[in-house]
Amino acid sequence: MVDYHAANNQYSSGGPQTYMEQENDWDRDLLLDPAWEKQQRKTFTAWCNSHLRKAGTQIENIEEDFRDGLKLMLLLEVISGERLPKPERGKMRVHKINNVNKALDFIASKGVKLVSIGAEEIVDGNAKMTLGMIWTIILRFAIQDISVEETSAKEGLLLWCQRKTAPYKNVNVQNFHISWKDGLAFNALIHRHRPELIDYDKLRKDDAVTNLNNAFEVAEKYLDIPKMLDAEDIVNTARPDEKAIMTYVSSFYHAFSGAQKAETAANRICKVLAVNQENEHLMQEYEKLASDLLEWIRRTIPWLENRNPEKTMSEMQQKLEDFRDYRRVHKPPKVQEKCQLEINFNTLQTKLRLGGRPAFMPSEGHMVADINRAWHCLEGAEKGYEEWLLNEIRRLERLDHLAEKFRQKASIHESWTSGKEAMLTQRDYETASLSEVKALLRKHEAFDSDLAAHQDRVEQIAAIAQELNELDYYDAPNVNARCEKICMQWDSLGELTQRRRDSLQKTEKLLESIDELYLEYAKRAAPFNNWMEGAMEDLQDMFIVHNIEEIQSLIRAHEQFKSTLPEANKEREAIQAIHSEVQKIAQHNGIKLSGTNQYTTITPQSIDSKWDQAEKLVPQRDRALQEELRKQQSNDELRRNFAEQANVVGPWIQNKMEEIGTISIEMIGTLEDQLTNLKEYERSIVDYKPNIDQLEGVHKLIQEALIFDNTYTPYSMEHIRVGWEQLLTTIARTINEIENQILTRDAKGISQEELYEYRASFNHFDKDHSGALMAEEFKACLISLGYDVENNKQGDAEFARIMGIVDPNNTGTVTFQAFIDFMSRETTDTDTADQVIASFKILAADKNFITADELRRELPPDQAEYCIARMAPYSGPDAVPGALDYMSFSTALYGESDL
Repeated sequence: MVDYHAANNQYSSGGPQTYMEQENDWDRDLLLDPAWEKQQRKTFTAWCNSHLRKAGTQIENIEEDFRDGLKLMLLLEVISGERLPKPERGKMRVHKINNVNKALDFIASKGVKLVSIGAEEIVDGNAKMTLGMIWTIILRFAIQDISVEETSAKEGLLLWCQRKTAPYKNVNVQNFHISWKDGLAFNALIHRHRPELIDYDKLRKDDAVTNLNNAFEVAEKYLDIPKMLDAEDIVNTARPDEKAIMTYVSSFYHAFSGAQKAETAANRICKVLAVNQENEHLMQEYEKLASDLLEWIRRTIPWLENRNPEKTMSEMQQKLEDFRDYRRVHKPPKVQEKCQLEINFNTLQTKLRLGGRPAFMPSEGHMVADINRAWHCLEGAEKGYEEWLLNEIRRLERLDHLAEKFRQKASIHESWTSGKEAMLTQRDYETASLSEVKALLRKHEAFDSDLAAHQDRVEQIAAIAQELNELDYYDAPNVNARCEKICMQWDSLGELTQRRRDSLQKTEKLLESIDELYLEYAKRAAPFNNWMEGAMEDLQDMFIVHNIEEIQSLIRAHEQFKSTLPEANKEREAIQAIHSEVQKIAQHNGIKLSGTNQYTTITPQSIDSKWDQAEKLVPQRDRALQEELRKQQSNDELRRNFAEQANVVGPWIQNKMEEIGTISIEMIGTLEDQLTNLKEYERSIVDYKPNIDQLEGVHKLIQEALIFDNTYTPYSMEHIRVGWEQLLTTIARTINEIENQILTRDAKGISQEELYEYRASFNHFDKDHSGALMAEEFKACLISLGYDVENNKQGDAEFARIMGIVDPNNTGTVTFQAFIDFMSRETTDTDTADQVIASFKILAADKNFITADELRRELPPDQAEYCIARMAPYSGPDAVPGALDYMSFSTALYGESDL
């Protein structure tokens, strides 16, 4: 006996599936409901006789009449149209078993799984096994080839019934048992195709027996469909047998197959036309989106490349604010448009490739690469513009500080030089006494010392003016004029000083008497006075710092200065003591003083006045430094606040990028599950956007505070923005890849299990998780899938052929999309121009042309008009007025687009 368990192991151990799923296999251990068994006996017997009568015979008892295998072999020859091996005519059991085995061998050769069915059971008259065997034959030869919109056989037959009965009231076909009990569904099928045979409006839902008998009698009389069931069998059963109903309904399907053939042809044409219309719409949408994006980039780049500086800080701050609006408001929608453009392009190319159409070639300058190049130029201009803005603001800040410092030092110097030229040009020594001349000489020496002390301030003024010129200060002409005036005046003072010194020295020998105390006072008062002026200048000096360390350094310097005040006050008291000593000596010796010190213009009153002023400036300086310290502490808090958030957002973005990379190579659930999970994942990412906006708000405060560095974080706002844009783009592209895989699966009829197998094989050899296989990795992957590409002449040639398909540009790598496109091309069929032509030929009743009326009758209105507008007139010898050429139109669908 042939062991059909072993013979069919290839189907149960992971091999290719046959026409029906496992749940439809016959299991010897299951008990058959007596009512169902009765229905199956009657239905299967009638079905077998509908074919055996063509050979001039029939059966009466289904389990008895097939025991010798002769009528079984005859039935298979009739329904298949093929010859089986010659049967054995002996009456012995072995002859019967051999005949049944020949029949079972033939059934197995047609891809049918005969689970638990052996020849002995059939020969022994096992009713359950015999019914199971006949059911597998019915499935294979009557139901297997029924497919509507690429569904399975059972689903296809159910979908056909649903579509045909949809317009009829009280009919709702959801299955092959309960939905048929009232008989209306059988009558609806007949009325839909042969309305003259049934008066459907007279049928009542509550009269199931009448309805069923009417349908069965009409079918037997007019459609040559034998009566396979009795109405009472169906009505008196809680749930009619599904297999019996399917067998009966399949006879109706085949009886109306001619009409189905035309419907299938029309459906195929509608499907192809819909694809073409959608592709044209996607092309137009791509071109418009590309044009708009390029035009925006073209307008934006000149604005970003404009480097004309403003003269004031407020004007440059406004430029920075405009740039922030651009980054925050205007650019993000364009990033989304660019990403959507690439997604639309990839989706369109996938649809064209799956439909056997040529790849879409955008108009010149509108390629994705052109968009990317323009975008790269935009980001380059953007980066340069921001750097320029910040540098320009720093420059203006420095300029304002220097300009104010120049004005302060110039004012102090001009105040000091006021009246000095007049003093140096007077000739008072010509009529002075010796003591007066000596006093004038000493006074001049003190002035000369004071003049030298002011040399450093003049040099500082000139250096500041030079720096303002180098930094292109807008008011540089006035600064230069003032500086030049100061320098010329300084040179003039130097010359006048030298002249007066020479004149006094000529008369110095004539002058002997001098008050040493005055001289000592003048010598000590001059440097002390200069120290006080320098101290006051330092106390009023403007400062600019950028961090806490710098302001703390100034505070420490100020504290050090304050520590010198007690010693300075002792020097002041000592100088004042000298002046008091002069007064005592004059009074003691009866000397009449002129009221002034001949050696200096520095009076005790001026020293005390400046000292009091310096003492008042010290707390003012304290307050200014503390205020700046608080400002820097606030700035440091801003830095810490930004860093605290950036150090969370930055790694979060990086982790999400890594998670997306992991998700893209994992296989969890169906593609729809993966797509749903990815879109939920995308929503979780989009929900994170308020954190980015919050960080932007902190960054705005940092920029407004003119903070340009942050040692607390390695992340800048630019890093965060770029990472965020890349994250959104990457998740969108990953979703698009899954959508394209769904398109490929649905268009090519790839099962979920096949996709899992392809993905698992690809991931196994993609060791570095790069999403692409090198040539040798791809060869190993093919070998694992059963392809003969070993290292020999024949294998190398086959591998070269495959590489030419999956890597037409010779990049040396194979993407997963190219891999599944190849596998689907190798294992599935697609609509071709020849198939579309054949479909039109059916609609045209085998003519070489079709008319507009025929198109409008067979196709939906929009698709009929689509064809009429694009079909050329037919000019063949059998042409009639209004004939249209559907052959050239069908070929054009698979050639260049009309866009």
